[in-house]
Amino acid sequence: MSANGALWGRVRSRLRAFPEHLAACGAEVSPQASAYGRCVQASTDPGGRLRKDLCVREFEALRSCFAAAAKKTLMGST
Repeated sequence: MSANGALWGRVRSRLRAFPEHLAACGAEVSPQASAYGRCVQASTDPGGRLRKDLCVREFEALRSCFAAAAKKTLMGST
């Protein structure tokens, strides 16, 4: 397999694992995802201005939960 093919294989593998990692985040993900979604939606409403780092707190809370769940899932699968 070419280097490019190997790269895309790893990418596909990670994308397939995404729902499992997200589910492992549990009930915590719903309020965090909702808060991030509300922040982005509010900034894209008429008159709103979506800018880089506008919703960074909400995104970081969601990302940290997901990263911890992904780490637990990966550790458990070895």
